[in-house]
Amino acid sequence: MNVLFTSQIVGNVEIKNRFIHSATYEGMADPDGRVTKNLIKRYHQLAQGGVGLIIPGFMYVHPLGRAYNAPMGIHSDDMIEGLTNLVKAVHEFDSKIIFQINHAGQQTSPKDIGQTPLAPSSSVRDPINFFKPRQMDETEINEAANAFADAADRAAKAGADGIQVHCAHCYLINQFLSPFFNRRQDKWGGSSENRFRFLKQVIQSIQEKVPDDFCITVKLNTNDFTPKPGITPELAVEYAGMLKDLGVDMIEVSCGSSTFSYMNMCRGDVPVKEMVQSMPFWKKPVAWFMIHSLKGKYDLDEGYNTIAARSIRPVIGDIPLALVGGMRTLDKMLQAVTDQNADLISMSRPFIREPFIIKKFKEKKRGKVACVSCNRCLAAIPNGFPVRCYNKQFPKKS
Repeated sequence: MNVLFTSQIVGNVEIKNRFIHSATYEGMADPDGRVTKNLIKRYHQLAQGGVGLIIPGFMYVHPLGRAYNAPMGIHSDDMIEGLTNLVKAVHEFDSKIIFQINHAGQQTSPKDIGQTPLAPSSSVRDPINFFKPRQMDETEINEAANAFADAADRAAKAGADGIQVHCAHCYLINQFLSPFFNRRQDKWGGSSENRFRFLKQVIQSIQEKVPDDFCITVKLNTNDFTPKPGITPELAVEYAGMLKDLGVDMIEVSCGSSTFSYMNMCRGDVPVKEMVQSMPFWKKPVAWFMIHSLKGKYDLDEGYNTIAARSIRPVIGDIPLALVGGMRTLDKMLQAVTDQNADLISMSRPFIREPFIIKKFKEKKRGKVACVSCNRCLAAIPNGFPVRCYNKQFPKKS
């Protein structure tokens, strides 16, 4: 049997195959962050399509950590009922589900949270909304760490199989880990050990709060691609070793920043017209020039995080490693696993277009996904549209 269709143990959770739906922002929650029927339908369909492990889009752990138009929340006990229904929909088809929990830090906007966003340091200006964040004090740091632990507790109460702590894409935890964002010289910055301290507190607080058999995983940036060095591949290897010492159950490798280097996250075509459509009129001329200048520079290189995964593998021992980043053909996925560069294959954009692609792979009806990496699904986010494949037609913003 193709190894991709054999089971994999992650912590105490047995996943029926090696395929993961990597966390994908949906824009489908209600205004308070509650699960909607459309969210349940999406993940019920993916489970029916044979995905072994489903990680829904990030769920914000604190009101000040909310980002974008309609994210799911896990910041309040009021969310548990809807999250429970989401879990039941996935478990119906013997798929597993873990919740990605996140705090946006400075990667949100004042209009989304009603105040200046918080960050480890105040020196890095947001390149899209042009504000500088406010540096967090000790009380706010501890409050954020506790919010992650409370969110994990809610995930367990909802019946999820585990959580994924979002330490990538330059959200709050990534900001603490990154020398580019974290300019502090106190116990929370100045050295890799100090920059790691916040994540360490988050993980340990979660471990104290959830059942022993609850799965705790991490999504880790291997390269921030910020204007000046942030997390580099070498620093990511160091952090991966620290995560091993903390006893996490799986690491998923990724890269890039939603504000400073979004095309490194989702390589392929640059949807200039669709991205510019989201801008206010006074930004459009400059935005068009800047975004258009990116065309041709980020063509899809299948498995573009493979080298980073290969570097991390030796320091994490037998901790399962998930690889995301432009995986498009079954042969390449199989090679990544048989070469031991990864244990599991994560995909995002292909599942937006084809929720049943794993079933087609298993039935030998397909050897390649249909996604062409046009990235119009990415352009939907700033336009406030829900996630779906917009390859054929992109709607006009009203």
